[in-house]
Amino acid sequence: HTDPFVSNLSGTTVVNGKRVQVIQEQSGGLGLGSIPIGPTWHSNYFIGADNQGRDVMARVFYGGKASLQIGIVSAVICTLIALGLALLAGFFKGWTDSLLSRIMDLIWAFPVYLLAISLATVLLTKPGGLQWGPITVNSSSLWVPTFIIAIVYIPYVYRPIRGQVLSVREKEYIEAGISQGASNLRLMFSDILPNVLSTAIVLLPLMIATTILTESALSFLSIGVQPPNASWGTVIEDGQSLLYTRPLVSIVPGVMIVLTVLALNVLGDGVRDALDPRAKVRVRE
Repeated sequence: HTDPFVSNLSGTTVVNGKRVQVIQEQSGGLGLGSIPIGPTWHSNYFIGADNQGRDVMARVFYGGKASLQIGIVSAVICTLIALGLALLAGFFKGWTDSLLSRIMDLIWAFPVYLLAISLATVLLTKPGGLQWGPITVNSSSLWVPTFIIAIVYIPYVYRPIRGQVLSVREKEYIEAGISQGASNLRLMFSDILPNVLSTAIVLLPLMIATTILTESALSFLSIGVQPPNASWGTVIEDGQSLLYTRPLVSIVPGVMIVLTVLALNVLGDGVRDALDPRAKVRVRE
């Protein structure tokens, strides 16, 4: 019954029928300082509180919502942009392919986290937030880390899809369509796109897992999700100073990240096996 985004230093809760302070005086050592309440299995604060007196379990739930939202949306945006650019580069080839490929190489030349940190630092410190005409995005908005993560991973999706487009572009039915006067848009979206879409679908769950890890890392460094919002990365950062006294504050969101990434990787393998017959191992009896 507390707001997981608001400091609750003077809050109380009921444990075993007794009302106790959420932030308690430290009893060990010299008895100086304070320490948040630990896990209370039969009441609120199921896995304890952080150093601001906030319910860690509630923050893990809300943080998971933010992490999944950023991970899924950024992966979808990244995949769509990469798919469109790969279609242009693979179909037209020539200077179009060279220009787009050099831009992707330029982005790929930077380490992912270094590029993301640089973009986040510039965008988050810009006064008044981001403005594109009538659209204004506050620096604390979840759209800021979403677009940052989507941009830095475009080359990782662009490369394999471009290779598939180049392969399909040389097929006989594409040349037959060109000889019959089919338009470029028809060839790209009716003949080539359906044949490379499975590659994008297979990459999507894997990219979601990657973007969730990236978001958590950036939020841990305080340049991802900004207060008052929370994510799994910010909850881990909150528990960094409590590792010796309340390790669950950092362990629980870390376990959630591991389980989510493992589940998404298994999903990606399953989608690949379902869409790519050549990946299946057939056993003859």
